[in-house]
Formats: sequence, C-alpha cells, structure tokens
Amino acid sequence: MQRESELYAPVKALLQRQGYVVKGEVGKADLVATRGGEEPVIVELKLRLTLALFHQAVARQALSDLVYIAVPRPTGAQAKRALKDNLALCRRLGLGFITVRGDGKVEVLCDPGPYAPRKNRKAQARLLREFERLRGDPNDGGATRYGIVTGYRQDALRCAAYLAEQGPSKGATVAKAVGVKPATRIMADNHYGWFERVEKGIYALTDTGRAGLVHWADSWEEASDP
Repeated sequence: MQRESELYAPVKALLQRQGYVVKGEVGKADLVATRGGEEPVIVELKLRLTLALFHQAVARQALSDLVYIAVPRPTGAQAKRALKDNLALCRRLGLGFITVRGDGKVEVLCDPGPYAPRKNRKAQARLLREFERLRGDPNDGGATRYGIVTGYRQDALRCAAYLAEQGPSKGATVAKAVGVKPATRIMADNHYGWFERVEKGIYALTDTGRAGLVHWADSWEEASDP
C-alpha cells in the first residue's frame, strides 16, 4: 500500500456493515464512525507502526474510549513477532488494533478496553533467581563489548579463575573452592569453550578460557568478592 486512503475504504466498509455512519478527516481524526447515540469510533490510519501513531491514538482517547489504529498487515520474517509485540502494546494502552491485508481484507486483532495483564509467576521466579545469582552489579553501564554478564557467566568465570591459578582440578574441588555448586556441569557443558576435560572428572583451562578471563576481568573479579 502506498497511500493511507487505501486503508480508509476497507475499514470504512467494515464499520458500515456494522451499521455505522463513517466519515474521513473529521477534525484531527483520520476516520470517525457513529451509530445512534453510541460513543464514536475513532480510527487513526497509517502506513506503518510508529511511536507517533501511538501518540496520536492515545491523544484521541480524550475524545472517545473507542480508538483504533489501522495499518497494513506487515509481511516478512519479523512480521509475526512485530504483530505480537504491537498487539500487546495496544492492549496495554486500551487501543484497538486493525490490520488491512493487500487484498483489502480487514482483521480486527483487538478491541479497545481496559487491560490487566496476568503475572507470569514462573518467569518472575526465574528473574529473581538470576538476580540472586548475579554477584555485584556488573552491567551497570550496559553491555560490555563482549556482551551482558549473567550469573551463569560469572560462575563460569570463577571456575576459570580457579583453574588458571591452580591448574587442572576435579570438578568437586572447584565447586567447593569457589562456592559454585554446579561447577562440574558448567565445565562439562563448556558453553564458552573455556574448559577441557583432561581425564575423568578433571578439567583444565583452555587458551580461550584464559582470553575470557582477560576480556571479562572486571566481571570475574567482582564475582569473586564476598
């Protein structure tokens, strides 16, 4: 679609089928529909989803509780994710969300209304476990050039630091010395390529692991603080 007017006709037709009288460009609104003495429906039409579109739609909520945004249905690899994210935002803001396909089919993904999101207790528990696992505040300035510091990475760094100082060691010995209970599993899984098993139950540090200690020096030193 090249023009907002291409959105107007399909959305107008949808509302007319529901008994609304529809007019375009009324005041600052792109589309206004009325039916008897009911509250008017306001639709903001745009060719793409932008922050400005959400600003406009929220401003229209001072005129009516029945405010929608309408955009061409996105296509491409990221379309499904984008639709899900923007649908959630519309629900959070109490806005309706309409998409128009290239063939003119109109899809109402949600209607305006109050929204009370359900808490994901399992996700909250995972968040708090990661908070407790993370030592210090290693990401206070955002991601480093090598990425975000996680509790898992800090645990791996503590294991690596021990091996750098003590040499090849048993997993149980490392776990006890650095206070990382899953040390053996971390070294066995070797997600970062830092460890190698030199014999059964005994692990050593690789060159990649030594480089990791240099790259993440601040993080593992902070993780080693009591």
